[in-house]
Amino acid sequence: MTLLTGAFRVAAASTGARAMLMKRAAPLAVQVRAYSDDAESFEDINSRFLRFFDNVQDDFELQRGLNNVFGYDLVPSPEVIESALRASRRLNDFALAVRIFEGIKFKVDTSEQYKQYVDALASVREELQIPLKEELFTSS
Repeated sequence: MTLLTGAFRVAAASTGARAMLMKRAAPLAVQVRAYSDDAESFEDINSRFLRFFDNVQDDFELQRGLNNVFGYDLVPSPEVIESALRASRRLNDFALAVRIFEGIKFKVDTSEQYKQYVDALASVREELQIPLKEELFTSS
């Protein structure tokens, strides 16, 4: 058997195996995940994300956690935001710390609510030296 003939046999075998796997995988792709009707309370969500952000170890986990917390149909509490800000600075991700406030701005209904969040987190912003996006490009 030549090298070229062996290569064709391997390619044909892998194509056949791939086709067989595709036939088996098709019914599995139609599975539906059932969720329970037990809804988490706001306090449960807060405590879960506080624990999560306090124990986060890398940027990917932090970004995943922020996507999850902002994915809910509610605005996270200032305590959760503070924990996320501290995690982003602990992981030395300055840009993400600034963008957390952009996420808040997007989630709240009015600019007055956004201002309330900014005021509530002013001491944390000062301590961690996190400016708002609006403050970054102002000429002094």
